[in-house]
Amino acid sequence: MERRRTRRVRLAAGAAVVVALLFAGAATVASARGDGSGEESGNTRVPVASSADAGFARDMAVHHQQAVEMSFIVRDRTDDEDVRRLAYDIANTQANQRGMLLGWLDLWELPKVAPGGEPPMAWMEGGGRHAHGGHHSDGDTSGSGGGHGDGDGDGDGVLMAGMASRSELARLGRLDGEQAEVFFLQLMTDHHKGGVAMAEACASQCSVPAERRLAQGMVEGQRSELGLMRDMLAERGAAPRS
Repeated sequence: MERRRTRRVRLAAGAAVVVALLFAGAATVASARGDGSGEESGNTRVPVASSADAGFARDMAVHHQQAVEMSFIVRDRTDDEDVRRLAYDIANTQANQRGMLLGWLDLWELPKVAPGGEPPMAWMEGGGRHAHGGHHSDGDTSGSGGGHGDGDGDGDGVLMAGMASRSELARLGRLDGEQAEVFFLQLMTDHHKGGVAMAEACASQCSVPAERRLAQGMVEGQRSELGLMRDMLAERGAAPRS
């Protein structure tokens, strides 16, 4: 009982931190118009389509969308209060952040798809090769998740580091109870590792201060959730995937 109370306190504290970061990011949306390295627009400068600022906004919006999708799936596959609360926090946080990222692209009048067929994460130094790599699919598919290559990843819908494949999402939708909880926590751990790598890259490469602050907030928030998910997996006799 004490362990579950402690975990709930950690969940509540983590959610409070994320909400605070979201409000801080929202308060600086207006500053995203300026301080970028790109073309002149009136008296301000905005990022160009090939910049790290635009690449991060495009790619993280897609990355976040899958986290929201996985969170909604597990919400309907388990009655566990803590997992459902975590899923709600992730869905709410990442949906709001995704809206900010897409809003910035609109503000900058930039496309939401990479120019010239550029692959995801190409804006990162090294093309994202230092990001969290592939992960196993636990026998559910022959492809490996989490890599990035052409527009369709490994042929099973994997576009960027840490992202789950279509077959993994389908498997999550078939599981129930503790099996669904464990698989969700493993998938989301992979997902957060890929997201942290991208956010760290933006924090060091992006030129728009508001976007760098948002990226750093993502790093801190998702690292905290990684520790929480590791503990939740251990409580279920499981561990993150290699």
